Amino acid sequence: MTFLRLVLLFGMQSTSPPKATLFSAAVIVAALGYFVDIYDLILFSIVRVASLTELGVTPGSPAMTNQGLFLINMQMGGMLLGGILWGILGDKRGRLSVLFGSILLYSLANIANGFVTTIDQYAWLRLIAGIGLAGELGAGITLVSESLSKEQRGYGTMIVATVGVSGAMLGYWVGHKFGWRNAYFVGGGLGLALLVLRVSVFESGMFQQVQAQAEVVRGNFLSLFTNPARLGKYLRILLIGVPLWFVVGILVTLAPEFGKALGITGVVDAGLAVFWCYFGLVFGDFFSGGLSQLWHSRNKALKVFLGFCAALVAVYLFGVKGATPTTFYGVCFVLGISVGFWALFVTVAAEQFGTNLRATVATTAPNFARGAVVGLVPAFKALSGALGFVPGAAVLGGLTLVVAFWAVSTLPESYGKDLDYVEE
Repeated sequence: MTFLRLVLLFGMQSTSPPKATLFSAAVIVAALGYFVDIYDLILFSIVRVASLTELGVTPGSPAMTNQGLFLINMQMGGMLLGGILWGILGDKRGRLSVLFGSILLYSLANIANGFVTTIDQYAWLRLIAGIGLAGELGAGITLVSESLSKEQRGYGTMIVATVGVSGAMLGYWVGHKFGWRNAYFVGGGLGLALLVLRVSVFESGMFQQVQAQAEVVRGNFLSLFTNPARLGKYLRILLIGVPLWFVVGILVTLAPEFGKALGITGVVDAGLAVFWCYFGLVFGDFFSGGLSQLWHSRNKALKVFLGFCAALVAVYLFGVKGATPTTFYGVCFVLGISVGFWALFVTVAAEQFGTNLRATVATTAPNFARGAVVGLVPAFKALSGALGFVPGAAVLGGLTLVVAFWAVSTLPESYGKDLDYVEE
């Protein structure tokens, strides 16, 4: 039996799904899966300096920044590939196949990551881990969105996000308490332990209905590009998620370098900056999801948070010059709140498309947004080389935020939308 076939078997269920509640097994497992996903996704940013130092890179050298960016690009490149793979499989084979198959793959890759002895080994395993990490969130959000009523699904995805992003804080604690290698072992072990819970989760009823209709084409990724209206909607969704990964992938991951450029009065710890940013994300995802339910509008909540993010990016780049590390970490925390619209973004992606393409979109969209780091990094290098480290970041961040605000403003509202339909 091939490894891929083994992976696909993890999500199979033969029984009919019961009516889901807000705290059903689907919501709980999706939330815990995202918790482990975020732990592993952000772990490299937390242990970057410690792991690369042990592998022979001089701390504080240009090589530390360049090798770190290279490994981030490998991980994000894997997520681009994995987004397409898992998205298609999610619509062809089911949401559970992807949910548990992706957890299995990234768990094994992260365990192997704890044994690396060279940068090349590190890079290839981050690529494989990235492929695995690409599937969990989109499959989980799709499953929850299709399992809950239209009145409850926003609360369900809010729970998934709020629980999930706190995984970064555990990653920081484990990485600093037990060392970077053990942190990878713990992440892989948590994922494998989570697979035990698969027995209590049922497949989406909407997917099962569409699966029974042989004439419906499922998971056709290329169909997103053959219809101009569908393509335009898809591209606008992608643009909404880019600012978050500008903040996490550039501003927070390179916090030590920004600390020096801004004249922070002490040493800035990258792992601590990530910790405070993701601590803020916990609150941001809770408030953005709650506001979208309270206001009966996903788009209004997204616009408010994008505006908030623009203000905090300005504070980060121009308002903390000469400040203490404590003040800097405080800004990272509020900056994290401002980009806490990630699960809301994925929920919107799931709500915009029919059941036969929903997993494809909900899985590829966040991974293409994450994978935007691959393009953001060289753009940042070029801009910082021409304008300076801080002004270059300001120009790039401003551009991503303006484009994202335009995308939200032109996207159809999806709150309360009936999801039981297919794309023709």
